[in-house]
Amino acid sequence: MIDPRRKLPNLQQSSKHNARFDHDFLWGAASASQHVEHQQPSDWTTFERQAINLGNTSTDTRPGYALPGHINSLDSVSANVRLKKTNFDFVFDEDFSLASKLGHNTHRFSICWARLFPTRDSITPAPEAIKFYHDILDSLEKYRITPFVTLFHFSSPHWFWDETDGKRGWEREDAIEHFEKFVHSVLDAYGDRITHWTTLNEPMTYIYNGYMQGIFPPLEKRDINGVVTVIEQLLKAHAVAYKLIHDHANRKNLSAKVGIAKHTRTFQALRIWAPLDTISSKAVEQAFIWDFMDAINTGILKITNTNIKKNIAGLAGTQDYIGINFYGRFYVKSSLLNISQPEIHFYNPKISDETRSDLDWAVYPRGLYEILLATHKRYKVPIYVLENGLADREADDLRRQNFLVDHIDQMWLAKENGVDVRGYIHWSLTDNFEWAEGFTARFGLIGIEYENNFKRTPKPSAALYHQIIKDRGVTPQTRYRLKRI
Repeated sequence: MIDPRRKLPNLQQSSKHNARFDHDFLWGAASASQHVEHQQPSDWTTFERQAINLGNTSTDTRPGYALPGHINSLDSVSANVRLKKTNFDFVFDEDFSLASKLGHNTHRFSICWARLFPTRDSITPAPEAIKFYHDILDSLEKYRITPFVTLFHFSSPHWFWDETDGKRGWEREDAIEHFEKFVHSVLDAYGDRITHWTTLNEPMTYIYNGYMQGIFPPLEKRDINGVVTVIEQLLKAHAVAYKLIHDHANRKNLSAKVGIAKHTRTFQALRIWAPLDTISSKAVEQAFIWDFMDAINTGILKITNTNIKKNIAGLAGTQDYIGINFYGRFYVKSSLLNISQPEIHFYNPKISDETRSDLDWAVYPRGLYEILLATHKRYKVPIYVLENGLADREADDLRRQNFLVDHIDQMWLAKENGVDVRGYIHWSLTDNFEWAEGFTARFGLIGIEYENNFKRTPKPSAALYHQIIKDRGVTPQTRYRLKRI
């Protein structure tokens, strides 16, 4: 296997400049409830327990490729770790104290729907759950850290998947009604304390992994026509949440910014000499990145390479900002035998010095500049980078340090070219549970020794990020001091 720790390509960085951002720019890191909180009665918790009970803890032989129905090496950690994840429930104040000392002025987290409504018969949210998130908001307020709150980050209550009229989850007739009830409760409890809202996290990633690849709940494998209803329902859920948040803000004369977090990649032809690879890469990009956001922009859902066209009432223009999650470059290889399903490669095996993460995701900082510019030109709304990071288990985390500098440089170049980018939120604040990768992928600025009472230790990248925040961007001095790999 090619060593993933290698020199970064020349990215035409702003190495001679002070790449500085405005004083009110948001700098921080992220988490989500299923990643860090004690297990709640969600569909994901059901899946995690099922994986242990069935011994489904294997993974694909290729790094980063999950094995359907499995969670990688979940049996390698104790039952206590599986239950408590990062023990965030007891130490969130410690985490936010560390974040504050590291200069963070924002933190992105999600409110767990299953925690507020643990049973199908819950008429009102659980009081202890309401108190839990008030305590989190109190802690953030104490450290002057702005909350950036996500409403749906992949997990939902386990009872949401009970069949009603043969339908489960988002396809239930009452799905939007239940989600609306959850959002109402969140606003009643915390609406006066939160101004930055993300309704949905990575909706197409959720659909692709859960309904097409079978590696996330509900563990199904459908074609694109089989997921149209789910896409439509998520768009309706977003529109409902957007209206509720703004209605609440208008009644209280408060400010509210509402958008989604969109998983983005650079999709590139694997074989630059093959026209069909280029055509396929553009089609994959349109379907995975733009179709969903185009629908929010226009109110009309059109799905690439299909005849599907659906008008969704109340949807058009319901994005005050766009959240960009960016993780690198994928390569697309077409097949004449199956044009509708091209192969997606995490890296290019013919590029011997391509930097990769522990998950073999190709690192491509220039892609962040490209996606920010394309998003700006397409929608003309403010942008927040809501996730950007990589898996790096090495103690010196040199790849992560290089990753931070190079991506923040590219973000600054986008700003210099007219993109209204207002914040950068790194994934993630601490190591945590990473979906089908379990606890094997280490994305945190702060390391966690899971079996040593969840001991927290900031990594070298945390100190580097702190310096970048102090300088309001990347300076020539920071670049000079950075040890290149």
